[in-house]
Amino acid sequence: MRFSVTIPAYKGKYLRECIDSVLAQTFTDFELVIVNDASPEDLGAIVNSYHDERVRYYVNETNCGAVDVVDNWNKCLSYAQGEYIICMGDDDRLLPEALQLYDALIESRPGLAVYHGWTELIDQASKSHDMQLPRPEYESAYALILHHWTNGRQYIGDFVFHTETLRANGGFYKLPLAWGSDNITAVIAASKGRNGRNGIANTQRLAFQYRVNPLSISSSGSMQMKMDTIGKERAWYEAFLRQSATDAQEEKIRQKLMAELPHYFLLKYIYCIADDLPHGNVLGKLFHWLRHGKDYGLSVSSVLYAFFIYMKHRFRR
Repeated sequence: MRFSVTIPAYKGKYLRECIDSVLAQTFTDFELVIVNDASPEDLGAIVNSYHDERVRYYVNETNCGAVDVVDNWNKCLSYAQGEYIICMGDDDRLLPEALQLYDALIESRPGLAVYHGWTELIDQASKSHDMQLPRPEYESAYALILHHWTNGRQYIGDFVFHTETLRANGGFYKLPLAWGSDNITAVIAASKGRNGRNGIANTQRLAFQYRVNPLSISSSGSMQMKMDTIGKERAWYEAFLRQSATDAQEEKIRQKLMAELPHYFLLKYIYCIADDLPHGNVLGKLFHWLRHGKDYGLSVSSVLYAFFIYMKHRFRR
């Protein structure tokens, strides 16, 4: 079997739309693995309304939850029987030719451990409102990081992993709330490679649709946990970038990444605080971060910049 499309499911609102997008693929050599994370909603009623032998449905005995959602990603991985695996959100969609595009990309760039689909962003009404910037057909692991840090917006459903290599790498990299887990997993796959071939290949046509909606896991969890997770993500990249590259051009990219790293993670902290300010008394939150920002290496001016971002966003509404 070529592909395992997996859905770690918890919410029912868009699940049928998600499943329909998978079953509508023009490339048909796939299985659809749905793992219900002990949801309080009746997801079984939705899944069991489909009579397609490619659909396999499992229910967790206990809930992994938002903090440990990567555990459910890895549950999906444990059930996967396909040569390649996609792990998509229960509210996202594959475009009809996605698997066909991935299959062609794998044939043209064989032996890699990870591939990436050009992604469109959709809203709660399933209407397109933005997309990722186009990327070259091939990138190194360092170029993958640089693209993400420069242009942002990558999601776990964007990626296609070689299943056995992903398992050999320890599965999806776990961080609380899955913050940074998608990108670190992809960087590991691109850097370790497969069959001596490193890097990542990108489709040149849109393949995936990521839904931007307030029910996403990134909207949950405590602020301290989010700030601590940013610190863990930063520590991983610092360790990864510590080793010199063997190629001169790659070494230049590595050095650029090392130079950009402090600024990139400073902004992550700042935007995290800006997102936190409206949740409660704004001035109370502001004074809290003015007192405790130093715990994360933030200056008073950095916290005030977060307040500026919040105010700018508020008056733009």
